[in-house]
Amino acid sequence: MKQILVQGGSVIVQDVPAPRVGRKNILVRVMHSCISVGTEMSGVKLSGLPLYKRALKQPENVKRVFDMMRDQGVKRTMDRVLGKLSAGSPTGYSASGVVIEVGDDVDGFSPGDKVACAGAGIANHAELIDVPVNLAVKLPGNLTTDMASTVTLGAIAMQGVRRAQPTLGEIFVVVGLGILGQLTCQFLQANGCKVIGVDLDPNRIRLAVENGMGVGIDPSQENYIERVHKLTDGFGADAVIITAASESNQIISDAMQTCRKKGRVVLVGDVGLDLQRADFYKKELDFLISSSYGPGRYDPDYEEGGQDYPLPFVRWTENRNMEAYLNLLESGKVSLANLYQPPYPIAQAKDAYEALKGGGDKPLLVLLEYPERNEARITRVPLRMVATCSSKIRVALAGASSFAQGMHLPNMVKLRDRFVLQAVMSRTGANARAVATQYEAAYCTTEYQDILKDDEVDLVMVTTRHDLHGSMVLEALRAGKHVFVEKPLALKVEEIEEIEQFFAGNLSGPLLMVGFNRRFSPAIQYISNILANRTTPIIANYRMNAGYVSLDHWVHGPEGGGRNIGEACHIYDLFNFLTGTSEVEAFNVYSITPSSSQWARNDNFVATLKYADGSVCTLTYTALGDKSYPKERMEVFADGKVLSMDDYKSVTVHGGKHKGWSSTSILKGQMEELEMVSQALLSGAVWPISLEDQLKTTRLAIEIERHIRQ
Repeated sequence: MKQILVQGGSVIVQDVPAPRVGRKNILVRVMHSCISVGTEMSGVKLSGLPLYKRALKQPENVKRVFDMMRDQGVKRTMDRVLGKLSAGSPTGYSASGVVIEVGDDVDGFSPGDKVACAGAGIANHAELIDVPVNLAVKLPGNLTTDMASTVTLGAIAMQGVRRAQPTLGEIFVVVGLGILGQLTCQFLQANGCKVIGVDLDPNRIRLAVENGMGVGIDPSQENYIERVHKLTDGFGADAVIITAASESNQIISDAMQTCRKKGRVVLVGDVGLDLQRADFYKKELDFLISSSYGPGRYDPDYEEGGQDYPLPFVRWTENRNMEAYLNLLESGKVSLANLYQPPYPIAQAKDAYEALKGGGDKPLLVLLEYPERNEARITRVPLRMVATCSSKIRVALAGASSFAQGMHLPNMVKLRDRFVLQAVMSRTGANARAVATQYEAAYCTTEYQDILKDDEVDLVMVTTRHDLHGSMVLEALRAGKHVFVEKPLALKVEEIEEIEQFFAGNLSGPLLMVGFNRRFSPAIQYISNILANRTTPIIANYRMNAGYVSLDHWVHGPEGGGRNIGEACHIYDLFNFLTGTSEVEAFNVYSITPSSSQWARNDNFVATLKYADGSVCTLTYTALGDKSYPKERMEVFADGKVLSMDDYKSVTVHGGKHKGWSSTSILKGQMEELEMVSQALLSGAVWPISLEDQLKTTRLAIEIERHIRQ
């Protein structure tokens, strides 16, 4: 399908794999989409700036980059950042079209329904979009898809008005008469309010007056604060809604001076926020922020999980705001007639964006239209000629996760004499293509079966969210593919049993490797060599200062299974490795009883394992600590020695004549585990980790999780 991407200060139309419908989503063939004049054009402009200027404007991203450099090194981080920038990024957040497929868990939508859709990263400028149900609404009556494609803008403006709580007869000032300001004026008029509009552009003032606005003021021509007070008998406006975009702090100050005592100011736009106490203290003003489309915005349970808020308790959610806006459009109470111009075909997207770069005569509303094409549903896009590489392991990446991009793919590049990337599969077509292009894959796809049916694929690398691991591993094994899967192997005992049964009937079956990388790290290999001929059991104390992760993060939910199964499993595998073939005879687990719902039991616990050889290993896993403290440390006591491992950067040994080991960077064994996989597949070496050990570790993590939750 064709999709618009922002790249280097411009936009491009690119062929990307069509998305597949999610379980709780609907697949929509887009007929029209609406370009956000403010948000999107800012993004296009930002993408054309040199890297250092972008860093100055986005300090929060700079911190993320420095954190990545600390964990993954400077070169790897910069390669990833530059690769991501060169690939381009999706854009768009408001669209409309017709439903062509619904997910298994979807009620209320059917193929053939005309819908309007919202959401950055969801309602993209693309021929097909996969939309969660709470970000889509059906079109009322005979409303056309071109008008309905403005649904996101309408919901944003409506939420700003709702935050202001207008009552009949009140006098409102709307600062900024772009498309959000134009819609805000019309909503206020529909609420029986008198509206005064403020803008530097006489044409915008004219358009708003044509649509019923009472008075328009150009602040470059007169003092608008004084004018508003004259129009309100000296009292000032009941409320001001700011829909302008500017870095100036003066806009907020002027708005507050424009209000009457006990008035209110609502911020919808993006302006400077250096608030001055004197501006609102004496009048006891209320200053309110409007959060985008309305309640539900930025709540993953609502937007992605489809969990609605009960109407009697939350009357106006973002979905119900979208619906209300479309009803106003359909009834004619809100009009876009004098704001509208014929849409641009998707093939002329560059012209549409160029029109928005114009001067004072640039349009307020620009739409794109999408002719129906059968080719749009193709899920596989070729990127280069396929060359047979029988001497190398041909890899298909299933799930273009951040971890795969930051760790496994760069490692495969370093091991290019052993691995070649055949395909990249991701639920998001643009992401699949971007990653596949950066790492020179033969093709990209959004369909898992495409890589399972590909005879040129030797190894499937599964790096999706955790709840998909078990089923995807089974599918790949049954397709005759070798599998490398990031931990955990599975979240359910039933899936482990199915995998075990598969190998029971396939003794010479494909290789299965779970990404338990810690055992392969240089630090642990050094410790293992010292312990190889030990004469005593070991006592091992491992501390993981995991850092706090918000409880609404996917890793805590059904997709992640929690941090014990998802991350602590690394350490259970490490304990099993250090104790050799010894079996876990017993374990006990103690977790905190959180005094606040901010904390979870299953990322704050102590687990102690007792092995058949007498060894005792304890893991302290906590999210209570500070991230500035080293994440992982271990002490091992055996044979009169104490071995201390510090964050996979050093090992010190007390007792004996061992010099210890050190590194300038954190080395957790991800490179080494791929080397071991290559030896097994190219040279016939034994599996890096036996099937028994992989199943044993996964079962142990699931059983410990059960005890924590009890």
